[in-house]
Amino acid sequence: MRLTIHKKTNINRIIKKATFISLFLLMIFVLVASNEISHNQLGRTAQPLNVCLAPDSLPCKTSSQEIISKPFFPDQKLNNQQRFLSAIAIKLPTIPQPATYEYTLLRTYGAVFVNPDVGIKLPQKDILANEQETQDFQRTLTMGHVDKTNDCYLQKSAADALNKAQIKQEIPLKSGYGYGDCTRTFNTNLRFWNKYANNQVLAKVQEGKETKILGLVAPPGTSQHLWGLAIDLRVSNQEQRKSLNQNGWFQTVENDVPHWTYVGLTEENLPLFGFKKQAIRGITYWITPL
Repeated sequence: MRLTIHKKTNINRIIKKATFISLFLLMIFVLVASNEISHNQLGRTAQPLNVCLAPDSLPCKTSSQEIISKPFFPDQKLNNQQRFLSAIAIKLPTIPQPATYEYTLLRTYGAVFVNPDVGIKLPQKDILANEQETQDFQRTLTMGHVDKTNDCYLQKSAADALNKAQIKQEIPLKSGYGYGDCTRTFNTNLRFWNKYANNQVLAKVQEGKETKILGLVAPPGTSQHLWGLAIDLRVSNQEQRKSLNQNGWFQTVENDVPHWTYVGLTEENLPLFGFKKQAIRGITYWITPL
């Protein structure tokens, strides 16, 4: 009697799964009719579903995850700028118009928006208005501690990648302390700006008349440090650079020597996203193509 019940349970389970797959395939065929999906695309989508008909099958879950997590690479037929913009459009809802203040900031600090790491979080715009807006965003982040520091925290994926880089090479913070080198508050960003510039300089930046200052200090609310995806380091040899690059960290802000950005790509993939390799006084920067 128990065996019969068990068999019925398995049969019911198989019927339910078969019904679900049938409905799912029907939805795909509807999409084919309405959106002109090619037969090849349909075959690649539907093929992994066959294994789901087997009882207690895990492969169908694995296949679904593989489809979802497939890394994005821009169409290489596009030019550098188009490849970069197509990549950041995934994470940045609104792309600023050329010749605007926002576009200037995106050109200088926008490298992080191509980061494929699903563990990081990016703001919905490239300027945070004030301390409250910055805190609201930072409260949504999952943070991780940078090893061998007192109070240096980054988004966890960025911290993990940096800690991995430091396994082979010890890489000290620029200041040696931590707070100002890592994730910053809006007020800290503002304090650094006021140290090197003022409202008159900011007005020139906003009008597009001044850009060199951006390689020294970020205007209030625009620093990658606010997002927990940048750090200031004292890098003195090629082995340190190599270790950082191998773990997704690159220098992306021209002339800002201590500043490192967590891009999350390999060096060989950076050109695929449109980045331009530029050597300045012996330092290799990867610059956005805007």
